[in-house]
Amino acid sequence: MTAPEAPLDNPSRTFARAWDDVMRGVRANELWAHLGWQDIKQRYRRSVIGPFWITLSMAVTAVGLGLLYSQLLKSPIGTFLPYITVGFIVWNFILGCVTEGTETFISNEGLIKHLPAPLTVYALRTVWRLTLMMAHNLLVYLVVIGIFFSDLSHAYQINVPGHIQPGLSWTVLLAIPGFALIALNGVWVAVLFGIISTRFRDIPQVINALIQLAFFGTPIVWSTDLLQGSVLGNGGHWRVLVAELNPLYHYVEIMRAPLLGMTVSWHHWAIVGGMTVVGSFLALVALRNYRARVPYWV
Repeated sequence: MTAPEAPLDNPSRTFARAWDDVMRGVRANELWAHLGWQDIKQRYRRSVIGPFWITLSMAVTAVGLGLLYSQLLKSPIGTFLPYITVGFIVWNFILGCVTEGTETFISNEGLIKHLPAPLTVYALRTVWRLTLMMAHNLLVYLVVIGIFFSDLSHAYQINVPGHIQPGLSWTVLLAIPGFALIALNGVWVAVLFGIISTRFRDIPQVINALIQLAFFGTPIVWSTDLLQGSVLGNGGHWRVLVAELNPLYHYVEIMRAPLLGMTVSWHHWAIVGGMTVVGSFLALVALRNYRARVPYWV
């Protein structure tokens, strides 16, 4: 079904209406929280351990790859395995926001056509569901930190040779605003790419292909220490620059660094903050122009 073209002076196409959609969506917290929790229950219905399959899956992945790459990169297991574990936990949340965000409105077709709710509700539903999954994954983090606390409670190196990290301290609390900022970005990603994907159904496949490539270019199973000249020879500075130009690296760092007692570099926060402002504005523009057409496109 083709959406009717809205005239340029359509009074519904205003930033005030778009912002009202956002605010009404936030206030409908009981609705999106309930829907997100039902998603988790439905996914693991009739399962013996239920949502804890999320935790088990993350534990197996982190331990397996941690053991493998620590040997390949000749890194101490006591610091490298926690590094990979936290990296995967944060990455899985970001991955979910991007891949599931593109199908936010497509997967909620029935509700959108029959439930008079703000579009923002469905983006918040997606991010809340992913937040619940991350909460289960954080159990793996607590176990790993408990096992390797003696390796992380003082100054340490992820790789040998590598940068000296200060160790666990009160800075671990910075992971809370770090996660909040990532989740906020997840909302605008779900709104913006969700709207685009309802119109162009090839976008989710394109995003899935690109995000797999982005994984290998993001320091998850490897550390930026490996890009330094002391490890790979001369020219380490431009290699670090390549990593710095990857926006996903900064999103991972604002949460991973505090959780592992690593040096908290404030330029990561500045970059993510800037992208949050720009992305939120673009999502608001998309809501302003195409909010009324989404029910026709899904």
